Amino acid sequence: MNAAITSENRGEVVRDPAKLFARPASELVRRADGTMILKSGRKLGDYPRSIGVYLEQWAQKAPERNFLLERGIDGSWLGVTYAQACRRVRRIATDLLRRGLTTNRPVVILSDNSVDHALLMLAAMHVGIPSVSVSPAYSLVSSDYAKLRSIVSLVEPGLIYAASRSRYERAIHAILGLHRAIVVFGDGVRPGDDAIHFEELNAEENPAAVNDAFNRVGPDTVAKLLFTSGSTDEPKGVINTQRMLVTSQQARAQHWPFLNETPPVLVEWLPWSHTFGANHDFNLVLRFGGTLYIDGGRPAPNLFATSIANLKEIAPTLYFNVPRGYDMLVTALKADVSLRENFFSRLQVMFYAAAALPQTLWDALIELSVQTVGQKIPLVSAWGATETAPTVTDCHFQAERTGVIGVPIPGCEIKLVPNGEKFEARVRGPNVMPGYFNRPDLTAKHFDEEAFYKIGDAVRFVDIDRPDRGLLFDGRIAEDFKLDSGTWVNVGMLRVRAIAALAPIAQDIVLTGHDRASIGFLIFPNIAACITVCGDLKPDTPIDRLLSHPRIRECVISGLSTLRAEGGGSSTYASAALLMQEPPSIDAGEITDKGYINQRAVLKRRHVLVERLYDRNAAEVIRGS
Repeated sequence: MNAAITSENRGEVVRDPAKLFARPASELVRRADGTMILKSGRKLGDYPRSIGVYLEQWAQKAPERNFLLERGIDGSWLGVTYAQACRRVRRIATDLLRRGLTTNRPVVILSDNSVDHALLMLAAMHVGIPSVSVSPAYSLVSSDYAKLRSIVSLVEPGLIYAASRSRYERAIHAILGLHRAIVVFGDGVRPGDDAIHFEELNAEENPAAVNDAFNRVGPDTVAKLLFTSGSTDEPKGVINTQRMLVTSQQARAQHWPFLNETPPVLVEWLPWSHTFGANHDFNLVLRFGGTLYIDGGRPAPNLFATSIANLKEIAPTLYFNVPRGYDMLVTALKADVSLRENFFSRLQVMFYAAAALPQTLWDALIELSVQTVGQKIPLVSAWGATETAPTVTDCHFQAERTGVIGVPIPGCEIKLVPNGEKFEARVRGPNVMPGYFNRPDLTAKHFDEEAFYKIGDAVRFVDIDRPDRGLLFDGRIAEDFKLDSGTWVNVGMLRVRAIAALAPIAQDIVLTGHDRASIGFLIFPNIAACITVCGDLKPDTPIDRLLSHPRIRECVISGLSTLRAEGGGSSTYASAALLMQEPPSIDAGEITDKGYINQRAVLKRRHVLVERLYDRNAAEVIRGS
């Protein structure tokens, strides 16, 4: 590894949306049955046959440019340049081929983002071996390892990698007998072990073998198996082809042309076990010859300080995060001038995805950028899924409000099927998966008669007469429900409004009320914010005492009253709320490691709390005024 150079991209900072983004262009076709087809007004440009072409290209064009960097033991940034990465990828690929790994014997990676993780992932894809990055939470947070066992049994790996023997040994033990793979550890290998050390994969290159395998990789080659986050049901293995990955990046190049002039610099934690962090962000860095500083933190109480320290040192040109991450970042930016000045100093675009961003966070980010650099830094979003690698629509313009997901990317069509007052969105294009791994039944279920993928989300137009203004995300169809009056409740939209109304104490909210007279809120509290609101409590105050504090109850009552006062009827506010002491459980599928709450899983597991919400005698229930 080599020490990083942190002076990339020191030219003029371009922030004008007119210079950053291509002009929105879309075409809308109306059918007699009310269905509409929305597609890009731009033809998809030429794209390479595989993601590995980018690595070979940048190793030749910018060999000494830093590609991947992470904190070393001494706290310095260490990593690889493009030339070093390419050499190591080819050596690791040589070893994978020698060990007989194939499409049917993929590489499974259990660990967090790291340079070694990236090199192994790239090496496998380089020679046509699928890479399967599994959420580390299934190994480190789960107590029953059920999801890990299910994934390993399904994919039958030829090699399993874990960064640390001490951290992953229990998980490795839990899957004994389910595979015939060689186990590779990043550290802790002992003499006589069945496992080997990661460096043993990095011996020497066989150029002929690697070139032969690399040249046989084409657009239809399986690049990855990515497992869905399970935000609406159980995780499924999504086949990601090379075509899906490269067409997604080609569309990004056409919408964000500035990236061809300014190689991106990212400081990022988003996991490579999910499509947002891996297929969008990691591949974007590779596609445009940028530099990725791997952030060892994440938006969690004990880890976010690491992210803040990294952002105080490294100024990103692009910043990607989920709403929960922005929630914590805004608090930190407001409190720390030096952080704010460094964070915004080189920033060209802020981007959110994975869930809707509350308007309060949107307004705060825009205001902070104006205060710091004297102008609005574009804040944009997109929409898609693991099955679409990931982008379907792209808001490559500065919208007027949160929730705008933009217009279809080049090459992608969206079928808009009337569904009550909404449009169900279905997707077709080169970025869409061929199917779920070893699940032809699920594959058939998720495609319609015209081969459109049924993504399960609803959308609506910002202005149906001006489709170039984009679409608005309108919730997940599987989450919506009816009150006993027959009135539909748009869970996605109300959830975002409710989090904003109950700021800062609500970390997330689950809606209740199916076949009942009124809506209720089950609230996952933001503990740190609750302590701040109370003012007179210590950080180690028992959670039951904290959540029963009069100021917390007053905040909830105020938020409920605000929603009701905004008007709109019984489907737009809650009559009661309950603050939950237990955080969401990953084992029970209540939360993904990106922080998205599975509404149905929470309602099922906490059905007793749902009943309590509707018990007029329950003292802990907070009712609106």
